[in-house]
Amino acid sequence: MKRAWVMSALLAMRLASAHAQVIGDQLGSHDLGSLRAPVSGGLNNSCLYCHAPHGGGASPSPMWNQQLSVQVYSMYESSTYHQQGVQPSVNSPSKECLSCHDGTVAPGQTIAYGNFQMRGNMKSSSKFGNDLRSSHPFSLRTPFTDAPEINALLFGNPPKTADPQQKIKLIDGNIECTTCHDPHFQGIDHQVPMFLAKDSAQSQMCLACHDPDRVAGNNVNYLGGWENGIHTTAGNATSNNPYVGGYPTVKDSGCNSCHMPHNASGPARLLRGPDEQDCISCHNGTNLDPAIPNVFAEYAKTGHPFPSLPNNTHDRGEPVLLNNNRHATCVDCHNPHAAQQVSGFGLPPAVRGSQASLAGIKASDGITVINPSVNQYENCLRCHGTSVGKANDTLKYGYVQLWLVSAGDPLNVIPQLDSTASSSHPVSHDRGSPYPQPSLLSNMLQVDGATPGRSMGTRIMCTDCHNADDNREFGGTGPNGPHGSKWTHIFERRYEFSQASAPGQLITNLFPQPDLTVNGPYALCGKCHDLRNVVSDASWNQHARHVNNDGFSCSVCHTGHGLGGRNANISGERLVNFDVNVVAPNGNNPVSYSRATNSCTLTCHNHAHSQLGGPMKPLTH
Repeated sequence: MKRAWVMSALLAMRLASAHAQVIGDQLGSHDLGSLRAPVSGGLNNSCLYCHAPHGGGASPSPMWNQQLSVQVYSMYESSTYHQQGVQPSVNSPSKECLSCHDGTVAPGQTIAYGNFQMRGNMKSSSKFGNDLRSSHPFSLRTPFTDAPEINALLFGNPPKTADPQQKIKLIDGNIECTTCHDPHFQGIDHQVPMFLAKDSAQSQMCLACHDPDRVAGNNVNYLGGWENGIHTTAGNATSNNPYVGGYPTVKDSGCNSCHMPHNASGPARLLRGPDEQDCISCHNGTNLDPAIPNVFAEYAKTGHPFPSLPNNTHDRGEPVLLNNNRHATCVDCHNPHAAQQVSGFGLPPAVRGSQASLAGIKASDGITVINPSVNQYENCLRCHGTSVGKANDTLKYGYVQLWLVSAGDPLNVIPQLDSTASSSHPVSHDRGSPYPQPSLLSNMLQVDGATPGRSMGTRIMCTDCHNADDNREFGGTGPNGPHGSKWTHIFERRYEFSQASAPGQLITNLFPQPDLTVNGPYALCGKCHDLRNVVSDASWNQHARHVNNDGFSCSVCHTGHGLGGRNANISGERLVNFDVNVVAPNGNNPVSYSRATNSCTLTCHNHAHSQLGGPMKPLTH
């Protein structure tokens, strides 16, 4: 026994010498002979709880002394995981750690010396049970399966990590617990004393295996752009309440801001919280100094739909064209690895930095995936194009017009915004109308409705209309983008829709002599168009009569996106279409519009407009 004590003392001295830079109680909570440890026993030589100098028995290493677990585990899995876990045998290296940390064998159950009476309890966060699906994968089938996010050195001969000091190392060519943890030194990382094998600030440990710079053929590296991403560079201090990694800033926390190597709340991809709940710790305006705009406050308004049903959740492995799966989590519109802070607002249609390295759908066919998206609208077309299973949620988003001219799917905006449409807002193509546009401003107006903002240019973005009502781009203090708005349809500004009791019957919401400022019913149109010019009849000699005098909304006669189809009776210039929930045919004459004669044939508000080419009759109420 005396020789055992001497051998264990020499072992402890050697380990201390190898890590002389580590200050304080190096064994930390593994110092089972100390009353300072959460679990301790009567044997004051801590080495002997795990090691027997003359051998403890059949085990992964000759000197191992703790009874080994025979537990069978559920291993990590996800839709984007390329490797395959192998059930660790009793004699595998990681069983040394799991003999205590799976919670099935109590500390102090030694092979060579019998069982010691222990006091205290292990922290619940240190006990993993038999379900390891929420812990970083280990005990993998070798050789590893190649994947674009993994450093190529792991597939070399021999395989190794990219850590220059090889403190993060493969164990017998595999990933085991001691790849990332050194059980003898709790405080190598002074900020996060969790027996890490090296300082993990700024993602140093993760980058030993995960490679954001790797280009592997045509395979997309989802980590690409990490070096310049906001989660890599942000110096915002974190309160760590709730806990987001233990480090003082977002930059230092790095991967640990969003991922947990053990006991992850969102098991797939080891997220701290599933999907948007992973983002809420920092993006709810409370956890960072200085605070960032409160995105989650926007969702309390009229916002994009978070998943609510078990079959309606986001998964990174899902198709880019989002069929029959109506949800909009943060990661549907943002790549958290590559997203950059938007410090300036360039001209449309290029994607903004906050949506860098994000997949989308080409507008040319509505099907072809483009990864990464070049233009902002390509990301929107994941859901707002040819995808099936879309739904009009009028209770949440407000009234939806039923257009006379449509391509069939009213929620597919591709034919509405296409350059082949008779007329459309210039989102996916340059403005090219041959007709004068006297009401068009040279600059869009800020949210105050008076200050000039971005130059009008030849294109607009989806987010020029669908945006937070207090967005930063146009002079507010809130986050940019269509997270949510106090106005219907996630509109940036107020826009009222005329609605009728039945087609052709009385309109129920009229706004005669409307307020033409940013507070009025058509403030959204007023962002780009001089509404005073509109009601002056500069572009059509009946605007003042219909809009100013009688209070009809623009929505009765104009579509917001464009004409999604063809109709022999509608020439379609100037976004003229008709909401057939509001208007009806004039007798046997179909609803029609001719720019050549500047006249319509239809019934609206109990009034039959003259047939094509005839004079406009006065409205009677």
